[in-house]
Amino acid sequence: MLIGIVVALIVIILAILVSCLKVVPQAQAYIVERLGAYQGTWSVGFHVRMPFLDKVARRVNLKEQVADFPPQPVITKDNVTMRIDTVVFYQITDPKLFTYGVENPMMAIENLTATTLRNIIGDLELDQTLTSRETINTKMRAALDIATDPWGIKVNRVELKNIIPPAEIQNAMEKQMKAERERREAVTRAEGEKKAKVLVAEGEKESAILRAEAEKQSAILRAEAQKEKMIREAEGEAEAILKVQQANADGIRMLKEAGADDAVLKIKSLEAFEKVADGKANTILLPAELQGIASLATAWKEAGQK
Repeated sequence: MLIGIVVALIVIILAILVSCLKVVPQAQAYIVERLGAYQGTWSVGFHVRMPFLDKVARRVNLKEQVADFPPQPVITKDNVTMRIDTVVFYQITDPKLFTYGVENPMMAIENLTATTLRNIIGDLELDQTLTSRETINTKMRAALDIATDPWGIKVNRVELKNIIPPAEIQNAMEKQMKAERERREAVTRAEGEKKAKVLVAEGEKESAILRAEAEKQSAILRAEAQKEKMIREAEGEAEAILKVQQANADGIRMLKEAGADDAVLKIKSLEAFEKVADGKANTILLPAELQGIASLATAWKEAGQK
C-alpha cells in the first residue's frame, strides 16, 4: 500500500516537472504571468516555469499576418456612396503591448481602418477615388501604423481590394467604356485603311520606277546595239577598203617586178584612186604628172568602147 502511494507521488511529481518544461517554436513568443502579474516574454528556445505560480497567458504569432475586412460604405466629396473593402498586412513587434495594450486588436484595427478610409475618401471625388488607389493606400498605411504602434503592431501595407460604386454609376461607366472601345476601334480601322492606301501608293510608285528602269535599260541596250552595229559596219568598210588598196598595191608591185614602164604604173595608180572613190566622190584631185596620163587613159577607154 505504501509503495503504491510513493509511486503515485513520484508520477505526479514527474508530471508536474514535465509540465513546467516549455519549448517555444520559431516565429512565436509566450507571455508568462506569475500570480496574475506579467512575468516575462519567452522567445524561441527551451524554458522552465515555476509550478503552480507561472502560467503561459498568451501565445503570440510573430509572422506577418493578413486581415481581410468586409466592404465598408463610404461617401465621396461629390456625394457618391460606394463600398470599399480593404486588406491590411500587419506584424506583431511587441508581444507584451499586443497582449495588454488593447482588448481586441483585430476589432480595433478593423474599426480604425473603416474610420480612416472614410476620412480619406471624404476629401476625394469619384474620379479621384477610382484613379488614386496608390495614394489612398499610402495614406491609410501611414495613419494605421501610427495608431497601432502603442499596441505593438506594425502595419506594413494596406490595399484597397475592391471599389464597388452604385449600380447606376457602374452602368454609366460601362457605357463610357463601350463608347471608348468603339472610338479606339474606329481609329484603329481608319489607321489601318490609311496604312493600306500608303502601301498601295508605295507599291504603284515602286512599280512605275521599275518600269521606267526597265525601259531605260532597254533603250540603253538598243542604243548600244545600234552603236555596235555602226561600228561593225564601219570596221567592215574600212577592212574592205584596206583589202582593195592592198590588192592594188600588190598588183602594182607585180607589174613593177614584171618590168612595166612608168606610164603603166601611173595608169594602175589612177585606177586605184577610182576604186577608192567608189563612185561616191564627184571630184578627184590628181597630181600634175598624172593628169596627162589620165587623159590618155580616158581616150583609150573610149576607143575600146567604139
